[in-house]
Amino acid sequence: MSTDAEMEQYGPAAIYLQKPEKERIEAQNTPFDAKTAFFVTDELYVKCKLIKREGGKATVETEGGKTVTVKEEHIHPRNPPKFNKMEDMAMMTHLNKPSVLFNLKERFASWMIYASFI
Repeated sequence: MSTDAEMEQYGPAAIYLQKPEKERIEAQNTPFDAKTAFFVTDELYVKCKLIKREGGKATVETEGGKTVTVKEEHIHPRNPPKFNKMEDMAMMTHLNKPSVLFNLKERFASWMIYASFI
């Protein structure tokens, strides 16, 4: 990960390659519980909080407040917020389909292209 000073060489394009240092520091300090943070398959991948696991089933609460019970294979671990908009996805803790799609969605929503520049 490059610092803001190193990114200056890219000029105005830098904001489209990597999130600013201030945003990275805020993300690192965001509370996160890896034991309960998941994505659940509910037509789309949705962020959720694990409530309990029992007999191959998992009960989760989605961000929309909906409580759902699904098979355990339908939940996928989520990465800590410090990995949101990560430019090198190989560095993420969990490299599963919903995590990659979420990262790409966040980057594209912020007009951050996905390119290797380091």
